[in-house]
Amino acid sequence: MIFQPAILALILAAVLSLAMLTGAFPFAVQVIRHWDVTSGSERQLMLERRTYLFSTLVAFVCLLQLFSTLLYVFTADKLAVMFVGAMCAVGSLNVNPFGFPTLYLQLSIFFLAAIWLVLNHADNQARDYPLVRIKYAYLIALWPFLAANLWLMLSYFLALKADVITSCCGSLFSEGSSALAAEISTLAPLPAMAIFFGGLLFAIGAAFWHWRLGGDFSGYLTTVGAASGFAAALIGILSFLSLYIYEHPHHHCPFCILQPEYGYLGYALYLPLFAATASGLAVGVLRLFSRRPSLISIIARLSARLAGFTAIVFLLFAVLSSLIVLRSRLYLFS
Repeated sequence: MIFQPAILALILAAVLSLAMLTGAFPFAVQVIRHWDVTSGSERQLMLERRTYLFSTLVAFVCLLQLFSTLLYVFTADKLAVMFVGAMCAVGSLNVNPFGFPTLYLQLSIFFLAAIWLVLNHADNQARDYPLVRIKYAYLIALWPFLAANLWLMLSYFLALKADVITSCCGSLFSEGSSALAAEISTLAPLPAMAIFFGGLLFAIGAAFWHWRLGGDFSGYLTTVGAASGFAAALIGILSFLSLYIYEHPHHHCPFCILQPEYGYLGYALYLPLFAATASGLAVGVLRLFSRRPSLISIIARLSARLAGFTAIVFLLFAVLSSLIVLRSRLYLFS
């Protein structure tokens, strides 16, 4: 089973990412210890020349991880047909204990990689590269995540056995399950909608505020709003939005909506949700460095653009969700 093209692509991406980051590790230590933009020494000139190469290398790794997240979810969904009892990605990920931990770690890496790309872009715009040490310390901190991701991914794919009977999404998201997702899915529609639209409104409002007026406080609030909007969106998908998509009052699975019989609506929901959340998180991280002289105007401009993107995409997500509810033939309220 490991010789499936998508599985091989995921493992190759994980191996390449870790290998590239491992290769950049010694250089990152040199930069953290010896970088001095005011020096004209030979060592400083060498560091400056190599910075372009290694920054490009790490940017490639981060982009690779963004695509790997999407591919992992897609692969888990397509593998469901190979296991007895599986209806969607839930069944595939439940085949062994490594499926869901790999997913959670891959999602974490998605956000970490997106933030590094934003920091790198901001740093490259400044004349004195004021975030070089920060970027490469971040790179070192990212290394254990990629190492753990490779180990978990190999453990998951190598342990896949076609003769295993797995559990379907109905058992995981049913009222009898002790999982947190099952508890969220039992929320009554009205409070669930209040949390969902309230969280999205907060995220949109905070991002719009920073987009139009700027400032550190609104930047940090945008990050809090993005995290809140992300959590509220997941709660809404689990508790009521999935019901309207399936037009079934008891089917809460957030993975079946990725399948063709539901028009691949899951991708239309999750892609903008993750993009908006990543950009919103990056706004607050950027504002941490807004006082550095060479970055004042750069961060003001870049964080405003990211906040505008966050507000617009969260709004599109809210509009799409509303249309799903309005066009569904399911009625949860009498």
